[in-house]
Amino acid sequence: MMSDLAATAPVLAVFASDKGPGDAERASLMSQTGTYFARRGARIVCLVEQGVIPVPLITAARAAGGAVQLIADASIVLPSALAGVAMEVIADRAERLARVAGLADALVALPGSLASVSSLFGVWTVARGSGRNCPVVMLNRHKAYEVMRGYAADVLSHGLSGHDKAVQFADSVEDLWSRVSRLVER
Repeated sequence: MMSDLAATAPVLAVFASDKGPGDAERASLMSQTGTYFARRGARIVCLVEQGVIPVPLITAARAAGGAVQLIADASIVLPSALAGVAMEVIADRAERLARVAGLADALVALPGSLASVSSLFGVWTVARGSGRNCPVVMLNRHKAYEVMRGYAADVLSHGLSGHDKAVQFADSVEDLWSRVSRLVER
């Protein structure tokens, strides 16, 4: 039965960072998301580059019995708390983005840094370029993605067919899961 669950579990590329200035709640949100997704059977993929590793997300998902896979650049050295996490090192950034795009059923953005949003956009662009329509759901906690919400309404709505299914915004971790699970068909 577990293998059946693994075969049908959505693979979610989660973009998060606790680097840089911003909201002190980010680590807590990462932990909540990791736990919530893992308990619902999601498999998590994270792009880890330039020293940015969403440790709270990964440790919480693993503690809840979830599967996590890292796609990393050569600079990443995992802390001892992440010993045993599956990590694939790919030197070329374009190849890393393509690998994440190929694995993910959906892309999830937590409030984070400009680096995590840039990586999300890179993966989404690669997925769309290869004909994959990976939906994007952003946790808009404290209006972290309010500018993107406006962009989606003003720009994407005119140029992207089905934009309302391509990019969505959630208000809580529970809402995030609800939206992702509706958008991902397995």
